[in-house]
Amino acid sequence: MSYEMVCGIETHIELSTATKIFCGCSTAFGGAPNTHCCPICTGQPGALPTLNEKVVEYAITAGLATNCKINAVTHLDRKNYCYPDLPKAYQISQYDKPLCEHGYIALDSGKKIGITRIHIEEDAGKLMHEGGFTFIDYNRGGVPLIEIVSEPDISSPEEAREYAEKLRLIMRAVGVSDCRMQEGSMRCDVNISLKEKGSGAFGTRTEIKNMNSLSHMVKALEYEYSRQEDILKSGGKVEQATLRFDERTGETYVMRTKEDAQDYRYFPEPDLLTVVIPQEKIDSLKAALPELPDARYKRYTRDLGINPHSARLIYAYSNVCAFIDGVIALGGGVKNTVNLTVGTIFSTLPSEGDKEEFAIKVTAGEMAKLVKLLDGGFINVTMAQKTLASMLAEGKAVEAYISQSDTAKVDEGELEKICADALKANPKVKEDFKAGKEKAIFALFGYVKKQTGGRADMRKAEEILRKLLSE
Repeated sequence: MSYEMVCGIETHIELSTATKIFCGCSTAFGGAPNTHCCPICTGQPGALPTLNEKVVEYAITAGLATNCKINAVTHLDRKNYCYPDLPKAYQISQYDKPLCEHGYIALDSGKKIGITRIHIEEDAGKLMHEGGFTFIDYNRGGVPLIEIVSEPDISSPEEAREYAEKLRLIMRAVGVSDCRMQEGSMRCDVNISLKEKGSGAFGTRTEIKNMNSLSHMVKALEYEYSRQEDILKSGGKVEQATLRFDERTGETYVMRTKEDAQDYRYFPEPDLLTVVIPQEKIDSLKAALPELPDARYKRYTRDLGINPHSARLIYAYSNVCAFIDGVIALGGGVKNTVNLTVGTIFSTLPSEGDKEEFAIKVTAGEMAKLVKLLDGGFINVTMAQKTLASMLAEGKAVEAYISQSDTAKVDEGELEKICADALKANPKVKEDFKAGKEKAIFALFGYVKKQTGGRADMRKAEEILRKLLSE
């Protein structure tokens, strides 16, 4: 008997609002424990919530970017459960009327992974277990979340990874979240079951909670597939449960028996009004959507001719792309702009966060000046790289490093003489070249570069040298 994976992902994404969903407390990451909280987000008696309008706007933006239908009339619900990370013993979420429904994300293969719903809710506090005690930090409690629930359309760990990665890129591109999984601002609960190949009947699912790494997600799915397959092949029955993935062992283990919706006793939140969204608001948010990552990647590779490898290095970072587009708009050549960015600039930005922020001391205007000098053959690649490195370190203009004499081209007559001198200084090159060793010509390039101070048009120099070698 062979089996197929059936997988759906519930993705919790913290929104990049300045304040929490129902109060004015800061959402800043970090801070001393229990310093970003108040009577509202800790559920004190008599404290009443007020919905943050920006949360609704961000959730609608996320829905529009993932091809969802927006429900113009919606409400919030109470989801009742009793854990210490939610001191009021319920979470304000959405149940029967989510803000966004029926969207999708297209994979590179063309397959569409359906999105069932996107709803808004509040995050819980954080439990820390040390020395036999449990400590609670409520700073995260009340931070606004969207939960994006996919259809069970995912058929492999690789598809799960691609779906989650595309979702992360989209949310970053539209500016609703930084989606830093290492900080918990994007977390995935992965549902997996197995069905007999070709069958329409789904098996019993398990849910792997709080995946905060795409690579760990893949490993967890691979392990859980094998575990369930072994149970089924031995005649056993998979039990519905909530699991945790142990990164050290690469295995899943049971946390608790899985709850169903009826266990949460949802009912409409009595302390918040129905949310009514004017169509003009939805239309304005749709018009404000930026270019999405897939469209940007296609434009870079198809329209600008950037090679796929380089395009993948840059298209995920909106600030980087805005910079590159700005340089090209000011006349910088595409190839040299991209090469200098992913080479020299990226070497100074080691982390993902550094590239996202892209806080460099070089403007698109100054970069365009430098690239145009390189495009025109006034400077060589080495000089361009050294100049850019200095500009990044000191923030000065191109003219501070490259003088007019540095960019004076070597005229053709002078270049012909230098090429002839190079051949005289290296007589064996001609013999080797005529014997079929074409790479021998490279020995002459260093001489030409040195004699011209790197100002020679090396394409023209190569043409002259080949002519001389063939005589």
